Amino acid sequence: MEAIYAAQNKIKTELGLSKVRAIHNPNYERHGTKSYVHSLNRFGFQPTKPGPYSHAEKVKEHGVLPEIKGVLGGSVRRERVLVKKAGPEDDAQPAEVSAEDQQNDSMYICKVDIGTPPQTLLLDFDTGSADTWVCSTLQGKSAQSGHNLFDPKKSKSYQKMAGKKWEIEYGDGSTASGDCGSDTLVVGNLTIKGQTIECATNLSQQFSEGTSDGLLGLAWGKLNTVTDSGEADPQDTPVENMIKQDDIPKEAELFTSAFYSSRDKKPESFYTFGFIDQDLINKSGQDIHWTEVDNSEGFWAVSSESYSINGESLDLSGNTGIVDTGTTLALLSDQVVEKVYENIPGTTYDWLNQGYIFPTSVTVDDLPEVKVAVGDRQYVIQKEDLAFALTDDKKNWYGGIQSRGMMPLDILGDTFLKSVYTVWDQGNKRLGLVPKIEPTQNLQPPADSGANGAEKKKRVTSVDLVAGKQAN
Repeated sequence: MEAIYAAQNKIKTELGLSKVRAIHNPNYERHGTKSYVHSLNRFGFQPTKPGPYSHAEKVKEHGVLPEIKGVLGGSVRRERVLVKKAGPEDDAQPAEVSAEDQQNDSMYICKVDIGTPPQTLLLDFDTGSADTWVCSTLQGKSAQSGHNLFDPKKSKSYQKMAGKKWEIEYGDGSTASGDCGSDTLVVGNLTIKGQTIECATNLSQQFSEGTSDGLLGLAWGKLNTVTDSGEADPQDTPVENMIKQDDIPKEAELFTSAFYSSRDKKPESFYTFGFIDQDLINKSGQDIHWTEVDNSEGFWAVSSESYSINGESLDLSGNTGIVDTGTTLALLSDQVVEKVYENIPGTTYDWLNQGYIFPTSVTVDDLPEVKVAVGDRQYVIQKEDLAFALTDDKKNWYGGIQSRGMMPLDILGDTFLKSVYTVWDQGNKRLGLVPKIEPTQNLQPPADSGANGAEKKKRVTSVDLVAGKQAN
């Protein structure tokens, strides 16, 4: 690693590279069920555990009502939509899922500059997506409020990409779409030229009501949604473009992430681009352990073939996990999830919360040691992150590990990522991990849990945050 560090230190000095602070969103309020519904919407999986939310088939008509289709023409097609039942009864009628049913805000947001002169926006960095889209002056006035807007007309380096469009659509019917152009993007003092910037022209409420001004995709470009004259034309992500630049050596074709809980007062979450934080590696006292990544579907997919709960091993031969900064929870097979909660006193599965919950009286010593394998090594999940969010009655914790439903693979989200320093080595198609466990585990309700009574926090806009204003 010494030669790799030397090359990174050289480029870090020459380009003035710096950490990108992952700002803990002051508007974020953690909620277990809403985070689970967000995952249902994001990945489109059918749950295997009972609860209000599931996917159902819906007939969508174009042009005419289905009963007169044969007479007047038109078309009918079926689509899967996310729905919500009012109660557990079999005959309870499902209704559409609204923006209020799910978590539409990001826990972490990061500053990015786009254009010449630079326009600063706060974006959600997402290793499960490949679109870099931004709120823009091209969208409707109602969706512009409270956001930093990218204005293509004010950037000398912006070039419109004629014919290119983008669109993201989720199972609840929410959409984000718009036009494309290329421009200069700067993150952590790293300048990326000719980056495809997807400028929003239309945003559903689920997209516009969040604090961030858009998203920066860190998966592989094959997931990108850009089309050219209606045909798929996926664009490179910022890291893929970074790799293609002449000033980035092979040893620096990577980015890293370190996340900390809002319970942890001192450490600040961050990303780096083009270099590894050697101080954090040295602090761990361990070497980076590398695992090959399968990017055939565009995700950061790794082998994850075993778990350990209080020393009891579970063999999951052939199992795969997607490592994803865009997911808050860890979504695992029912076999693993059930074993985890068998080892937490007072745990129940709750229909209304659609997840496992356990009493707030549970102590750190009561919680099991949960290890997850990435490649041929297992990593401990911090005990404090097993208690994700208070339930609405404030009597129970909603668990940070929940069911992946009928998905054939695990999703290793923030519940897992807070326990490791992660090196996303895109140039070499590998993932590096180093344990990062806090010395003291804290089960106090975090500041973003809504535990301080009914008093509503004053909302802080992304405009305020860029200007340096914080929540009251």
